[in-house]
Amino acid sequence: MDNTVKRLLERLVRRIPSRMLKTTLDKWSRLTATQRQSIDYTESKWALTEKLLAICEVFGCSLTVLVSPWFHTDVIENPNLGMWHAFQLMDPQDDAHSVELTQFKEQFKSHLSELIRHVSIKIKKHTDEAVWIRIAWGDTFSRPNHLKPTYVVHYLQTPYVFLSSLTSKQKPLLSQALVLSTRYQAIKDANLSGRKLTAIRDLLMKQYLQVFPTKFPSPLAERNRVVSNLHIEKEQAGSAANRHQMACEAFGDGLLPQLQSAVYKLETKFRDHTNKTMTERDEPFRCVVKFASTNLLESLRHSASSGVASTPVTPLLSSVPLKGKNYFVITDNGPGPSSQK
Repeated sequence: MDNTVKRLLERLVRRIPSRMLKTTLDKWSRLTATQRQSIDYTESKWALTEKLLAICEVFGCSLTVLVSPWFHTDVIENPNLGMWHAFQLMDPQDDAHSVELTQFKEQFKSHLSELIRHVSIKIKKHTDEAVWIRIAWGDTFSRPNHLKPTYVVHYLQTPYVFLSSLTSKQKPLLSQALVLSTRYQAIKDANLSGRKLTAIRDLLMKQYLQVFPTKFPSPLAERNRVVSNLHIEKEQAGSAANRHQMACEAFGDGLLPQLQSAVYKLETKFRDHTNKTMTERDEPFRCVVKFASTNLLESLRHSASSGVASTPVTPLLSSVPLKGKNYFVITDNGPGPSSQK
């Protein structure tokens, strides 16, 4: 067994939570029932790795044999371990919505293999209809590096693609293979990223409870209201219900996608009559503003609903769920190219 296989096995064991090790190894068909029973899961991960390495040495496991059965558990069941970036396919051809899994797999592997000589591609369809792709990249003189794979998630019959661990060198190759195999003509950055794949997926694909304004809106029932002085409560009920309604219209109701950040890049002219040095500069004033939270949309909705933030909600914040992105460029002429992609 070469050193790459050993390092890969060590990394896989480290990534899997201790409570899931037994379940994971039970799914690995390369271990017999006797071998699984001989493993002591109370030992350290280092000792467990040495035990597995000894078993692999006996059977002479190849890299492909090792990676394939663990692919499902390594990332598909733990999709929130890396940074994900959303992309959108553009200009579909007439048959784009009829592409099936078998056709997509064959064409994707064929196109990518034509673009790069040494590449390892594993494709698996998940229970939620998502197609998961694991790509280990090599080059003209080296074998695929399974220690630094790229992950791709695509929902067939939709224009959305989610990527993780992709370098600038690999991006054109992957983009071309995706465009050709999905029957689209282009792909663009959706300016949406985060560590929770499910969050950016739900935000981009609008898979959460949206609230739309009506001509005669009926205020949504506020939750966990504390009964206080009846006269004060009656006086404030109208404005509180109105704030809650506008907050839900801006960010949604119920459970929201757990987006963790939003970034605004400002490229505007500096305006301050007391600072002529900065005001008279020809170049725009540049700065970056970042909002961060464990659940940004929930935090913003609560701020607007409770009165901490003013309502109606500013378009700078409501554009996050409305446009399905969390990276914006603000210029004097309006949103810049990055926020319009």
